[in-house]
Amino acid sequence: MNRRDAVIALLALGAAPLAVKAQQQGKVWRIGFLGDGSAATRATESIDPFRDALTELGYVAGRNVSIDVRWTEGNAERRIQLAAELVRLKVDVIVTHGVVAARAVKAATTTIPIVVAVSADFLGSGLVTSLAHPGGNLTGMTDQVADLAAKEVQLLKETLPRMQRLALMWESASPAAARGAEDTQTAACSMGLRILPLLITNAEDIERAFEEAAKRKADAVIVMHTPLTVGLRVRIAQLALEKRLPLMSSPTQFTDAGALISYGTDLTKYFRHAAVLVDKILKGAKPADLPVEQPTKFELVINLKTAKALGLTIPQSILLRADRVIE
Repeated sequence: MNRRDAVIALLALGAAPLAVKAQQQGKVWRIGFLGDGSAATRATESIDPFRDALTELGYVAGRNVSIDVRWTEGNAERRIQLAAELVRLKVDVIVTHGVVAARAVKAATTTIPIVVAVSADFLGSGLVTSLAHPGGNLTGMTDQVADLAAKEVQLLKETLPRMQRLALMWESASPAAARGAEDTQTAACSMGLRILPLLITNAEDIERAFEEAAKRKADAVIVMHTPLTVGLRVRIAQLALEKRLPLMSSPTQFTDAGALISYGTDLTKYFRHAAVLVDKILKGAKPADLPVEQPTKFELVINLKTAKALGLTIPQSILLRADRVIE
């Protein structure tokens, strides 16, 4: 090989990685998004912030990414059908949220990477065997809602010192909500409170549940959040106000909708971070090697407008600790 041929060969070798990179940059990644609920009630805190975060990471719809969005409308059969549909589309990664939808996607594929934007109980629900080392094709973020039970009851009792009867609403189809409800009941009983269980299965049950809570003279209501209850948070807050029942739930979206108090996290942050996990996977990371992440900060939010409508005075000790007050 003469000197000229050697130089050409070296240049070709150097250009190879650049060619691979250019080819990768020219790829249009296909993302499947399975929203558990409806676009009308869930898009603002789920797919919208997810899309915004992807854009900030350099993904532009039609140029290097496309998103196939499907909504379950809270229907169990649709969850299974739509999960299978996204798998048939051969998307590069599937994003979903909540235990029930995550289980449907996990059952549909063992090869396509899955990012669960937020779920209450990865371990107890069997989504992963270890938070630090998920294994398999699924990872995501947990909101640890069940672990907040004692703190929620404590804060509610401090806000309502005369509270004796606590109504607790949870969705029967959600194993994470059931676990959270059990932990809440344990915490409430340790504080000498009586629990009024309100089990729901669909949207129609919610009005009946509030009727029951008012009839049995509950002093307040805690709603375990699931895709169903988050999607109906505005109606739930309205019903609580109509029945003059102080309402608490962990996501901050509930206080924004009119609940009296929340102690938890802003759901939009989870979906924004889901975009970061998707970006890592598209760049070569394996879900099995990405630990399930946990929140580092919980926010206490008080809705003073609701307090005024209920004729309540929020103790100064609670107001001083609040991260945000809605006036």
